[in-house]
Amino acid sequence: MKPERVLADTNLFLRYLTNDVPEQADAVEQLLRRAAAGEMVLVTNSLVIAEIVWALESFYQLPRDDVKDKVLAILNTPGLEVVDGDMVLRAITWYAEKNVDWIDAHNAAWLLTRQMRTVYTFDHKHFARFEGITVKVPGEEG
Repeated sequence: MKPERVLADTNLFLRYLTNDVPEQADAVEQLLRRAAAGEMVLVTNSLVIAEIVWALESFYQLPRDDVKDKVLAILNTPGLEVVDGDMVLRAITWYAEKNVDWIDAHNAAWLLTRQMRTVYTFDHKHFARFEGITVKVPGEEG
């Protein structure tokens, strides 16, 4: 019988990564151990990652490289599946290396994952940092 697949929500990761509520961090550690042992498969998605990035930036005030390291830790957690993990990896790398907002990095990674190459946006500054993407600004395309 296959192990049950269950959603791991944002607050689990935040408690574990920040240890700001030690009892909850310990409970999450036990859950992660169960998943690593194959008792279940924890699944999360890019919306959860987006909320994690936002919380680590705004509430915990972590620098980009620390946020990136924490997201990479999530991506490399045994027993945890991140839906579209390759896209999330590309996005978190760009977020830190290109100094762009998480959502812009995510959208650029999403675009390329779907073999799309052009974006219409008024945010030319950020999207111009992504190789392989053509940026068009409405009203300026001649």
